[in-house]
Amino acid sequence: METLRELSEVIHGPIRELPAALSRLLAPGAGHRALTILAADVDGGHRRGAGESSVLDQVPYLDLVEMRRRMSPGTVRRDTMVAEGAAEEVLLALSRNGALLALAGPTCDAEGERAVLDLWNIVSLRVQRLADTAPPSWLRLARMSAGERMEALAELADEYSTTLETVLAALRSRALDDAAARTTATGIAAAGLVHLRTVSDRVRTVAEEPVTTAFERLRDDLGPLVRYREIDMQFVEPPLDGRPLPSEVAHGARAVVRGTILAMLDDPEVGRVRVQWDCDGKNLLIDMRDDGEGGLSRESIQYQLVEDRIQALRGRIALDATPGWGTDLSIVIPLDPPHAPAGLSADWALGAREQEILVRVAAGLRNREIAAELTISENTVKFHLANVYRKLGVSSRAEATALYFAQARQDEPAAR
Repeated sequence: METLRELSEVIHGPIRELPAALSRLLAPGAGHRALTILAADVDGGHRRGAGESSVLDQVPYLDLVEMRRRMSPGTVRRDTMVAEGAAEEVLLALSRNGALLALAGPTCDAEGERAVLDLWNIVSLRVQRLADTAPPSWLRLARMSAGERMEALAELADEYSTTLETVLAALRSRALDDAAARTTATGIAAAGLVHLRTVSDRVRTVAEEPVTTAFERLRDDLGPLVRYREIDMQFVEPPLDGRPLPSEVAHGARAVVRGTILAMLDDPEVGRVRVQWDCDGKNLLIDMRDDGEGGLSRESIQYQLVEDRIQALRGRIALDATPGWGTDLSIVIPLDPPHAPAGLSADWALGAREQEILVRVAAGLRNREIAAELTISENTVKFHLANVYRKLGVSSRAEATALYFAQARQDEPAAR
C-alpha cells in the first residue's frame, strides 16, 4: 500500500518533480546513483533526471537515443555508458509507449528489473499525457527550433566539407614532394569528412521517425481508447518508402488523431472509424472517417482543440460532416520545418539572444525556464527582455507574444 501511495504521488505531482519522486520510489528495490528520463516525444534533446548530475549529464544525448532504438518497447536490459571518461553500468527500461528510463549504477536483481519496468510503464503514461495536453505553442516552438537546428547543421556541414575538400585537393597536388606526409594528411582529412557526414546523418536520424514506425505507435496508442467500446477500427498503412517524419510532426499527428477519435466516439452511433496516413514527399496526409451521425461541427470544442494543434504545425484541415452520413476529416501537415520569421531582426533590430528569448516568451516559458534552457541567469533574461519590450514598443509579455505571432502570420502563408 505504501508503494501504491508513493506511485500516486509520482503520477499526480508536478512534472518538474517527477524524476526525483520516481528516484525515491525506485530506490528501495532498485538502488541507483542517478536517473534520467528520455520521453517518447522530445523537442530537440531535452531530458530530465535526478541524482548525481555528474553521471548521466555527461552521457551524449545521441547515445541514449541509439540505445533506445536498439530496444523493443516494453523491455528492460543492462548496458554500459561512458560518463566522465569512465564506464558506467546502466539499467535501461523502455516503456510500451517508447519512453526511456536509465538508471546509473543499478543494484537490483532480475525481479527488481521487472518491477522497474512495470512502474515505468505506468509513470510514462503520465509523461505522454502531459505532452499530449501541451498547448499548441509547444508544437509551434518545436517546429521553429527544428528548422533552426537543421539549418545550422546544414551550414556547418557545408562549411567543413568545403574546407576539408579543399585540403584534400591541395594535398593531392603533384606540386607537393613529401608523399608520406601527403598520404597521412589525406587519410586524416578523409576520415574527418566521413566523421562529419556520419554526425550529420546521426542528428537527422535522431530528429526523425520512420512514418511506418510512427503509424504503428499510433495503433498501439489507440488500443486503450477503444478497449471498452465495440468499434471497428480500420487502419490504412502509409507507404513503406514514405519520407521519415520530424519528431514533433510525428508526435503532433498522433495527438491530433487521438483527440479526433475521442471526439468521434462522443457520438453513440459511431461503430466504425477509418484512419489513413499517406505521404506525398512534402506533407503528411491524414484522412479520418466515421459512420456516425455527422454531428462534429467547426464550432465544437473538440474540433477547435484539433484545429489549434494542426495550425501550430502549420497544417490545414478540412471537415465534411453530413448529418446521417458521418464525418470526414482531411489533414495536411508539412514535413519541412519553418524558419524563424524573417522580418524579426530587420524590422525590430533584435539581437540573436533577444530573438531566442522572444521565441520562448511567445511559447509561454517563464524567465526561470528561459534561463535554464539558454544557460544564463534570470537577471540576464530580464535585461534582454527589457530591450525586447523597448524595441517592439510593448510593455508586457502578452503584448510581445501577440505582436510576435502577428508578424509570423504575415511571413508565412495562412494555415487554414
